[in-house]
Amino acid sequence: MKRHQNFAAIPTVDKGAAVAIGNFDGVHLGHQSVIALARAAAVERQAPLGIVTFEPHPRSFFASDAPPFRLMNANAKATRLEKLGIDHLYEIPFNAELAGLTADEFIEQVLVWGLGVRHVVVGADFKFGKGRAGSIETLQAADFGVTVAPLVSDGNGDYSSTAIREALSDGNPRDAAKILGHWHRIEGTVEKGDQRGRDLGYPTANISMDDLHQPKYGVYAVIVDIKTGAHAGRYHAAASMGVRPTFGVNHPNLESFLFDFEGDIYGAEISVALVDYIRPEEKFDDLDALIKQMDDDCKNAREILERVAPHV
Repeated sequence: MKRHQNFAAIPTVDKGAAVAIGNFDGVHLGHQSVIALARAAAVERQAPLGIVTFEPHPRSFFASDAPPFRLMNANAKATRLEKLGIDHLYEIPFNAELAGLTADEFIEQVLVWGLGVRHVVVGADFKFGKGRAGSIETLQAADFGVTVAPLVSDGNGDYSSTAIREALSDGNPRDAAKILGHWHRIEGTVEKGDQRGRDLGYPTANISMDDLHQPKYGVYAVIVDIKTGAHAGRYHAAASMGVRPTFGVNHPNLESFLFDFEGDIYGAEISVALVDYIRPEEKFDDLDALIKQMDDDCKNAREILERVAPHV
């Protein structure tokens, strides 16, 4: 997959795709249905398959003081889209200039001149351009084909990023996975922490959760993919998400203890899949009580992960 982050400098050879347009936060089953229609349009036209998305998320631009809401960062989204066989990921920089484009200007400057799209697929509720004045009808008046994807739902309602956030906030990663079609993953670079886990016999791989929606704090059974470095591979693990109250109030992060693993992975890129919620975050009176609970948590996590069906 080719990743383009400057639509004004895309070479001609990388233009002319059939594209799905949207934010695709989470790349859930509803998003995947839109992408499937774009794939069909690409095959019919013998064109590449592309995704048009926006960085940062427009909501971050218009409500910069709002609490973090994103389910995945740009790199995690790119990883997920690549797994779906996308040829081109067009990440349109969302800034004041883009926000000021009228709908017609967006079509002409971005979709026609910048990307040279052959066909466009959007959701039924798609709005665009300054003041969200652009509609499906505006797109259909342009000089390319348009497919409108219906909203997709199950018996519990429409597939949506909001429903996924609610499930994660309630500590229900399995419910989130039913909407996503894959485990919810948090990706990042392994950072050096205070190394208390190492002192306790539980060295952890720590990554930041800044700028992301934060699931319910507590202990999870997780699957960790080490994406870079000498130890690249997939590992079962137990993870603690939160502020580590036993040691005071700390900045939230995600700490994963990889089972049956030894090695230095500082600086490696990892992806942590939340499989099941084990228990809430807790403050312990002493380290012996904490270590005993960590022993139990790891035992529970191992048992959960031995039974779980494979999930990407």
